[in-house]
Amino acid sequence: MYYFCHFPVLLILVFISLTSMGAYSHPCSEDFLEITAGRNVTGGCKKLNTLGAEFRWNHHPNGSRIDIAFGAKLEADAGWVAWGVNPGDTPQMVGTRALIGIKQPNGSLVIYTYNITRDTKRRCQLLPSKLDVGVNNLKFDYSSQIQYYVIYASLDLPPAYNISKFKHVWQVGYKLEGMEPKMHPTTLHNVDSIQTLDLVSGRGHSIGRHRRHLRTVHGILNIVGWGTLLPIGVIIARYFKSYPMSMKKDWWFALHISCQIVGYFLGTTGFIIGIWLGHASKHYSFFTHRILAIFIFAFTTLQMFALPLRPGENDEYREYWNMYHHFLGYALLAVISANIFEGIAILRPENTWKWAYIGLLGVLLSIALVLEIFTWCKFFCEKNRKQKGHSPGTVSQVSGVERDYSMQAPRME
Repeated sequence: MYYFCHFPVLLILVFISLTSMGAYSHPCSEDFLEITAGRNVTGGCKKLNTLGAEFRWNHHPNGSRIDIAFGAKLEADAGWVAWGVNPGDTPQMVGTRALIGIKQPNGSLVIYTYNITRDTKRRCQLLPSKLDVGVNNLKFDYSSQIQYYVIYASLDLPPAYNISKFKHVWQVGYKLEGMEPKMHPTTLHNVDSIQTLDLVSGRGHSIGRHRRHLRTVHGILNIVGWGTLLPIGVIIARYFKSYPMSMKKDWWFALHISCQIVGYFLGTTGFIIGIWLGHASKHYSFFTHRILAIFIFAFTTLQMFALPLRPGENDEYREYWNMYHHFLGYALLAVISANIFEGIAILRPENTWKWAYIGLLGVLLSIALVLEIFTWCKFFCEKNRKQKGHSPGTVSQVSGVERDYSMQAPRME
């Protein structure tokens, strides 16, 4: 029975391992390879980690010229697609020499070059400007074959641009003011659209990729710890004390505590990872998610510290302790569920995350409902038995072992 609460831990390790194995394989789609080859861009190719974008390039070894093709979807009647290079020490928006393709409301496509500065970050007007990078053969096309908007260009890079540590940035936005691209969304996918790439070997280092991996671990730990094991512990405490299924005395309490402790440990680990991610994210924060997480951690910790202070069964304060413990526990379950949905909305993973958690909640609620109905049926049966002359302490046989069921309304001890 004890290992029942540890089984989800195994699932976590398997899921994280599979995630890690897949995190480093990003081949381009066959369609993207085909349409870029038609424009004589036939070199290295990578499916980028965010925004469903793909990037292909030719590196000319006898010089500093590269040919690039960048493609991404733009699911709006108007908007813009951007790709750029940054000569600085780290890939970032400020300092990027950008190629921005604009889709106008009438469907026409134009493309210009821009210097992205700190003023741009402060939402000052962004106007086309000449770059210190030589730009030739600049084009912006739509491919109906893969529904991508694709930027093509040949770049002559000054010596400041290191081919083996090529820092590039990409973006998709949906707001325009005339011909001026406005601020892009601030989702995690948008702010993580940066990478350092070796144009010779094709190996890339993406800050966003590692952060997304940690966010995945953070989400899984919280879902399994706070969102699965804690509710299982509550179900055990509420329904398996009055009608035990084991000969061992207080087995339900040991299993309840086991689930709560393992759940608390996993949830706390996920919480610590979340705090680190919050501190590492200098340009954005998620206030509601963080406040709810702090509330959950603080009051689950209070619940854990309350265990050594649990009054004895005959203590006059036991009833008040039970009221506090039960009310806080049920309130935490509601807040935990709300915050998990908040976290899924922030991560914006595939819908499988959302529906998997909805399915998990459905299973737990179904189990609780069945047990609740059974408990109340048992209560009313005992009540009817008493009314027919049976004593409250009627003895019944369960698997050859005598059990004593005292008639009382269902409640969690």
